[in-house]
Amino acid sequence: MNHSALAAQTEARPARPARSRRSRERLRVAAMAAPVVVLLAVFLIYPVGQLLLLSIHNQSGFTLAEYKRLFASSVYLDVLWVTLKVSLLTTFFSVLIGYPVAYLISTLTRERKNRLLYWVLLSFWTSFLVRTFAWVVLLGRNGVINWALSHLGLADSPLGLLYNLPAVIVGMTHALMPIAIMTMLSVMENIDRRLPSAASTLGARPGTAFWKVYFPLSLPGVFASALMVFVTAIGFFITPTLLGGRHETMITQLIIDQVLQALNWGFAGAISVLLLAVVLVVFVVYDRMVGLSTMTGGSSAGRAPKRGGGLSRKLGDALLTVLGNASDALIGLLPKRRKRAGDGASRTLRTVVLLIIVFLSAPAFLMIPLSFDSASGLAWPPHGVSLQWYQQVIDSPLWMQAATRSLVVAVGTGVLSMAVGTPVAFLLVRGGLRWNATMLAFVLAPIVVPRMILAVGVFYFFAKIGLVGSSLGLVLAHTVVAVPYVVITMMAVLRNYDTRLDLAAQSMGAGPFTTLRRVTFPILSAGMLSSFLFAFATSFDELTIALFSSGGLSTTLPKQFWDETTMQISPVIAAVSTCLFVFISILISVADRLRRRGTAS
Repeated sequence: MNHSALAAQTEARPARPARSRRSRERLRVAAMAAPVVVLLAVFLIYPVGQLLLLSIHNQSGFTLAEYKRLFASSVYLDVLWVTLKVSLLTTFFSVLIGYPVAYLISTLTRERKNRLLYWVLLSFWTSFLVRTFAWVVLLGRNGVINWALSHLGLADSPLGLLYNLPAVIVGMTHALMPIAIMTMLSVMENIDRRLPSAASTLGARPGTAFWKVYFPLSLPGVFASALMVFVTAIGFFITPTLLGGRHETMITQLIIDQVLQALNWGFAGAISVLLLAVVLVVFVVYDRMVGLSTMTGGSSAGRAPKRGGGLSRKLGDALLTVLGNASDALIGLLPKRRKRAGDGASRTLRTVVLLIIVFLSAPAFLMIPLSFDSASGLAWPPHGVSLQWYQQVIDSPLWMQAATRSLVVAVGTGVLSMAVGTPVAFLLVRGGLRWNATMLAFVLAPIVVPRMILAVGVFYFFAKIGLVGSSLGLVLAHTVVAVPYVVITMMAVLRNYDTRLDLAAQSMGAGPFTTLRRVTFPILSAGMLSSFLFAFATSFDELTIALFSSGGLSTTLPKQFWDETTMQISPVIAAVSTCLFVFISILISVADRLRRRGTAS
């Protein structure tokens, strides 16, 4: 009996270290996931849940009165239709026009790719307000386009180019196309370039090889970019307000009116439920067709999305065949040109992409000469040279306080976003968790929820706990918005990291913490700093949350810019736009150097 008991004890000993390791592993996972779970639960799920609860509950108890009011009038459904129409058209044109740019960038050598990518990133990070206001100047009665048409003799009087649907579509496409380009590029860079070449060696013509081989492989990126643009567009209000008329009212503008003017939280909640339902349906359809992992450059990237039965597959193949034959016919009409070594794009494609880059970049540069105009109005061309508008900005305590506060909040958001998002990115890439997909969906929740719904919910929550008007409140709310982008960026960086370096350090006696501090973080430092700059820029340009929660005495720079734009059109706005553009250009240059250094290492 003693021998058997001893043997049983001996067999049971290895189980204790195994259980201890599992406990430590669970504790490590919990510690890494806890910050983002707490952040999103307290400052996203709870505020948004409270707002939605207000739509079905008031002082009398449960009620559906707000929903009856919502569907009783055709006005609100008409606004929803306008919102969907504008969002779908913006998505279509952003993806359609952005696809050649992403395709060309993915085919270039590293040096040329970096140069072209710089201009896309510059437009991507330039403030939405700056770009939209530039279109006000371009399309105005005394703007650049009307001035050019008049001097060319093509128009006797100024055309009404503003305050209509085309102006809104152009402005929103210009604002959101960089998102589409960057999302598609993350997938296109992972496509094996040898596959279309292999199809060509088997007799496929260039157009057929592209449409039948390359394009299906790029579809996950097309779907992901369409999703990102659509979700952003459906919650947009800056461009429709500044460029649209009363017939282009978006549903987010109704929410703003209900909260800031009517103080009707219940009806604002009902409208938010309607908006959120539309977005959730889109996300569910997207997840079924492609999978959310394509948004982070995961394993779904580079493969065709799931397709339905035989009929849909046949229809899709037939459509691609028609497009391939049509492309080959068009290519046959062009004169033959020798293609440069290492560059698979034709001269025609480069010309088209150059025009698109000019379309993305030119409006922001337009603000520079106007900011030095000696005249008091924003008319083209500028009259004389003066620094008076910059002097007004410097002398204004409102502008200086707003700029200072935006910088403080942006730095705080960048630091907190990195502290919360980086451990989750490590967990999602290296954790090997069974519930990775669920965790990823949870982290991406701030992207799923339209920004306006988050802003109103956070405002209602902050009003209860006294954080309205505080910098701490803005940092917390901005971090909720910035964390998903930090996680996405860090996941992409970690996927390109050679984990054998960590194993080599551990084989030489380095512990996990030492390996992380001495090996992992130094190598990932460039990517981490780029993620910080991403969060910084996201916070620095954030208007929707600041519109409600920044307070009236000391606001943020985007909120001050918005107030100034909606009250009057002044060259001071051009001066502020130029300063913002220069500031973002510096950030882009720093991030570009960091990206090159990280790639070289």
